[in-house]
Amino acid sequence: MRVFRTPHKFNSARRHKIARQKHRVTNWAAYNESLRRRGDLTVWVSEDVQSLWSASRRKSRGGQPTYSDLAITLCLTLRVVYRLPLRQTQGLMRSVVALMGLDVLVPDFSTLSRRSKGMALPPTEPRLGSDGPITLVVDSTGLKIVGAGEWLETKHCAKSSRKRWRKLHLGLDLVSGEIVCSELTTDEIGDPTVLPKLLNQIDGPVAHFIADGAYDGVQTRDLLAARFGDHANVVIPPPRNAVASPDAATHPTVRDRHIAEIAKRGRLAWQKSTGYNQRSRVETQMGRWKTVIGPKQHARSLDNQVTEARIGVRVLNRMTQLGRPIFERIT
Repeated sequence: MRVFRTPHKFNSARRHKIARQKHRVTNWAAYNESLRRRGDLTVWVSEDVQSLWSASRRKSRGGQPTYSDLAITLCLTLRVVYRLPLRQTQGLMRSVVALMGLDVLVPDFSTLSRRSKGMALPPTEPRLGSDGPITLVVDSTGLKIVGAGEWLETKHCAKSSRKRWRKLHLGLDLVSGEIVCSELTTDEIGDPTVLPKLLNQIDGPVAHFIADGAYDGVQTRDLLAARFGDHANVVIPPPRNAVASPDAATHPTVRDRHIAEIAKRGRLAWQKSTGYNQRSRVETQMGRWKTVIGPKQHARSLDNQVTEARIGVRVLNRMTQLGRPIFERIT
């Protein structure tokens, strides 16, 4: 029986002799300006913020809210962009209000923490290129929360019972480069379990669906077939020991065709022909998240962490709208 080595070990013995590809940015001037604008306060604070700052009066019993959801979202957005604690976020908003000459009150840090729990974020602008079908790539990564760090474990061999992780699930549109769906869960939730919630956030058609081998299974295949039918091209790599279905000879499924092509041409050729290599784009987005937003969540409770993750998605999408680099290969 022929054994196919996994791609990341392919040519590992002579990888140092293979020259790396080199690219250059063709729109450097525009992209450089977009990087500057990411730190511009006017990008995150609109001019009509004063008219939308106060919450509308409600007729139900109980206390009336002072600040609108937009005001709380704005404060929490600045917190995510500049990686500030809640108290420093309050101080930053005080200076912004004073510089803009606005006659509004700034919510204190306890109000920000309380209101962020389960808050519904205001709607955003339509995504770029939202008319046609999208190419959806999904993946997940871990985010640190409160607990001991690696230094405590490495130096003192200590294990902290409070150290936990959260799992961030993202869906990326390869055409626009924007995150179109996201979900934050605890670390024990599997990727296929969260997939229905991700797909429910997409209101348009999907032309291509790409995911790694963790999504291979009957649950995922049935969900994608019920949601997209035969209109979407589903690319999920089967495991090395995968076997075709009993009806593969007469009525082959998409998974059966993938298994046959891998057996005939090899896994690397299958990746290139199906476009599976584009899944690296969502891994790049995960690295971008941990560089721009940070590898750790600041909120303590899960509900607040969910709100923080949703705001992080909006921040990254806003930065993408400001400008993206255009590459061309030179070697």
